[in-house]
Amino acid sequence: MTFSFYHNWTRPAIAGLCFLLALCVFKANAQQDTSGKLPIEILPSNGTRLEYITTDSGAINKLINNVALKQGDNYMYCDSAYIDLAKNNVYAFGNVRLIQNSGTQVQSDYLRYTGNTKRAYLKGNVSLTDGKNNLWSEELEYNLNTKLGVYTQGGTLQSEMTTLSSNAGTYNAKTKDARFTGDVFVTDPEYNVTSVDLGYNTETKVVRFLGASVVVNDKSTLHTSSGTWDAKNEIAHFTTRSSIQNEAQYIEGDKMDYNRKTGFGIVVGNVFALDTSQKATLYSGHAQYNEITRQLWATIKPVMKRVNGDDSLYIRADTFYAAPVPRAEDSLQRKNEKVKSKKEIGKNVVETTEVNVTDTTASDSSRPRYFIGYHHVLVYSDSLQARCDSISYSQADSTMRLMYNPIAWSRKSQITGDTILLYTDSNTLRKLFVPNNAFVVSQSGPEKANMYDQVQGKTLTGFFENNAIKTMLVFPNAEAIYYSKDEADAYLGMNQATSERMRVFFDSSQVSKIVLEQDVKQTMTPMQQVNIATAILARFQWHAEKRPKSVQELFLYEPEGVIIPKEEGKTDREEEAPKQKSNRKRRKR
Repeated sequence: MTFSFYHNWTRPAIAGLCFLLALCVFKANAQQDTSGKLPIEILPSNGTRLEYITTDSGAINKLINNVALKQGDNYMYCDSAYIDLAKNNVYAFGNVRLIQNSGTQVQSDYLRYTGNTKRAYLKGNVSLTDGKNNLWSEELEYNLNTKLGVYTQGGTLQSEMTTLSSNAGTYNAKTKDARFTGDVFVTDPEYNVTSVDLGYNTETKVVRFLGASVVVNDKSTLHTSSGTWDAKNEIAHFTTRSSIQNEAQYIEGDKMDYNRKTGFGIVVGNVFALDTSQKATLYSGHAQYNEITRQLWATIKPVMKRVNGDDSLYIRADTFYAAPVPRAEDSLQRKNEKVKSKKEIGKNVVETTEVNVTDTTASDSSRPRYFIGYHHVLVYSDSLQARCDSISYSQADSTMRLMYNPIAWSRKSQITGDTILLYTDSNTLRKLFVPNNAFVVSQSGPEKANMYDQVQGKTLTGFFENNAIKTMLVFPNAEAIYYSKDEADAYLGMNQATSERMRVFFDSSQVSKIVLEQDVKQTMTPMQQVNIATAILARFQWHAEKRPKSVQELFLYEPEGVIIPKEEGKTDREEEAPKQKSNRKRRKR
């Protein structure tokens, strides 16, 4: 049976009838609702046509034109609707609007609403707004109790200047938390994000990374799959292996913290850093860096790799520091800043002698860089090995300085002195210089013979060819002890010589000829008369046991002298990477 009331009645009559009908429906529903659920009310509205339909499954109200409904504090408007009186459900069509007392509004072309659970399914040009944030999608499931909206057919959320879109997602208008999955894109004036899974809070502006994600801004590119990005304060906290790349540097690690405003970052665990301008790669357990000043600190068994032509040079130290080479104007600016501070504070100058000069070191990637390695330094390449307490290198002069008890080995020769300087050209070893207390020694004959060719003097300059020493100049106060051989390679005797200047020539990494110049004094002792045990110069030292034997030794080296045995089945890459787990265990012990 169908009862139809048409809209050509007078306005007062229509209003009165609608009110009576709504009252009747309300009472009828109230009688039927034994579970305490709120019934859906029909509000008086101009020009609304109502039909009361009875079916086998229950009574239905059909409303057409300017439909207005209410349930508690929630209001619904549409062009037409069906109300299932028994189930307390609504099916709404055309210009659907759902308004909550809190201010949240949802619009769509179609609505299916379950009154007892206050759940809404909306379809077609869906939009949700809480007054500040807007969500658009083609389909949306919305819970009026929890204010949680869910879409699975693509959606876009706009919060102020930030826009987020994805294949599927949820948005909670109460907590302001959103979750996006599948082809996630975030667009913001300060950064862009692509991801497969992330969360976002429209109030705090904190992005939560829950899957593989990329963050791009004007300074750098970040990769991560777990962690947070605080867009308000521009602070990142990544809890899984992540990376950051800027114009000249790339760095990654197991955990990472980064502040974009200060440019400062901390990376922990299996750190891998690449400096493209310096052609250097750094491995360590812990690193700190500043992308503005381009400074880098590395600790926990750091190892640096530098490419030298076809050869690679590896350096380990307890700590590494790298930064742009200071300019003259930087020093002048620091001096002026300190003077200015003294004038401002007067008598209290002693308390504020330190002045923040971070900005003076900022530079672009074209600035040459330098690095310093502190304590227990080991150097290894195919052509050169070394050991010292500290090492430094500058791109400004392409010079590497080995300081404090340095020892260098080139092929079969060992070189010592107060300091050893290595000069490179296009990353190829070109020259070696010892400015004081120079000494060179190489083994002659079998190891058991304990015979050594030796040269010493104040300074030593060695020239390399194909990364091997070819000639050497010792000056002044040059001295030498070396063993001469005949054409059959049999020993003739021991030569002992002094001169003001001495030139040493090498062939196949062995001393082939020595030329003495100025104030030459030379004696030769037949082999049968040589006392090998006393045939040494004043600076003689032979440290074959201290010579690095492989790249792996640098990664496994302990300052106490303990070398961890190589594990079977490990790949070359695993052997080169720092063994951080072993480090942590040893530190705990």
